Amino acid sequence: MELSNISSQVASQAAAQFSAQMSLLLLRKTLELQSASISGLVQSAAPASAPSNPPNLGNSIDVMA
Repeated sequence: MELSNISSQVASQAAAQFSAQMSLLLLRKTLELQSASISGLVQSAAPASAPSNPPNLGNSIDVMA
């Protein structure tokens, strides 16, 4: 192998590694932003209120047909 071939392969591998690292950094940032937006949505959701039905409603089921 010639020296120029080796150096070009090393440069190519370094560029591929740098590209992979940047892609991973972008993925982490995207996940972080999604997590922040989801936590904001969860916090803004109103808690479920207690049912306002009368206490005797739904206590029995009529199975006669």
